[in-house]
Amino acid sequence: MTGTLTSETDTRTVRAGRPGPGPIRCSVGDLLLADLPVSVVLFHEHALDPEVLADGLALALDRLPEFAGRLRTTDDGDLWIDTDDAGVPFTVADSPHTLTEAFDRMVLPAGGLVDHVRAAEARRGGHPLLTVRLNRLADGGSALGISWHHAVGDMQTFATLLRTWSACTEGTPLPAVERAADRDRHLDAHLPEHDSGTPALRLPAPAESAELRRSFAAAALANRTVQVWFSAEETERLRTALSAEAGRRLSANDALCAHLLHVLREADGADADEQTLTMPVNLRRVLGLPDGALGNLLGEIRLPWRPGTTPARYAAELRTAVEEFTEKHLSVRSNLRFLDAVGRDRVADCVPVGFDPARRTLTLSSWCRLGLQDLPLAGHLPLAFSPAATLQLPWTSWLVEGPAGHGHLWTAVLPTRTAARLRSAAALLHPYRTDDDPRPALAPRKLL
Repeated sequence: MTGTLTSETDTRTVRAGRPGPGPIRCSVGDLLLADLPVSVVLFHEHALDPEVLADGLALALDRLPEFAGRLRTTDDGDLWIDTDDAGVPFTVADSPHTLTEAFDRMVLPAGGLVDHVRAAEARRGGHPLLTVRLNRLADGGSALGISWHHAVGDMQTFATLLRTWSACTEGTPLPAVERAADRDRHLDAHLPEHDSGTPALRLPAPAESAELRRSFAAAALANRTVQVWFSAEETERLRTALSAEAGRRLSANDALCAHLLHVLREADGADADEQTLTMPVNLRRVLGLPDGALGNLLGEIRLPWRPGTTPARYAAELRTAVEEFTEKHLSVRSNLRFLDAVGRDRVADCVPVGFDPARRTLTLSSWCRLGLQDLPLAGHLPLAFSPAATLQLPWTSWLVEGPAGHGHLWTAVLPTRTAARLRSAAALLHPYRTDDDPRPALAPRKLL
């Protein structure tokens, strides 16, 4: 670990102190996400000691050197993580905002709480794959902004880092970590011989590629982020009602996904059109891999909502899709066959089938059940956890546990007009909310 913190805003580079076990060859799944950062913020009511955090992070990086490394692209298009201990920038800054004001800034692309990883530049080498920013808030609280490169791993991989970091600051047992020098080869050994037969990536035509580039360039102006909170009691009423109508038991995730897509369709006045939900699936649970397996071990369910479908029926269809995932939705081998056909060197030109903003395809990633709000850092549990606005890609959303682990918090990036309509759709959003329901432990004015 190098550098000292001496001023109101200062940065050091945190290192493990030794390189990792060697380079790691990224998988096709990693390559598909290699231009994307992922950014989150943990909110604490108390001040966090930056020295304890930095020392704990250095120990955690020794266990997970991927996050302290750098990317390298070879001539044949392969992407590698060099675990060379190049380090992680760790910034401490004084913020003029209170805890509530800081949470309110989560919907702003330039909220100032996170130093977003420069993903596209990092893919070409030389840039950090993880950044940490400790914001010391005006009322004595803390907002810990963390950003990492998606090629390093998915949310479960980040959870393993955070669980390790917590163990290193608290002196508790370290979680198990499983890494592979060649991620595709390692995953191949766990895949069934046959999958759905349908690849989850596609090669867009030149005109569509140009339109996607224009959408990315205009994203900050064309889209807005909204956050919606459902109490645990409200969610349970919703789940119970849809289960009764569907005639089968549904999960809270089934019910919320169906309800939220229904509300968006109603608010947009688009109930006569077909619209698709894309739901990422953690392949570790499907394939029997440990939680500590690193990388982007993700599949996806793509389920169309056809005119005339009710929320209860759609929720039941989603439950069936989850149960039949391996046979009807798993696509890893199909993706590899697709790339063999078009050429692996063209993977950078491909996009996930489930990302289709022109057709209003909603991606809803569930980050629930990871236990992140149960992990203390430097002696303090977080009060709340939230995604942070990054690229503002339209029709992307995330579901996490609400403040203090109660209820659910949904964060969505939507076209400006749809976001405005959603903000005035309280009756549609909350038909199962009652006056007796508790308010969230952290409730800014923009929370719906």
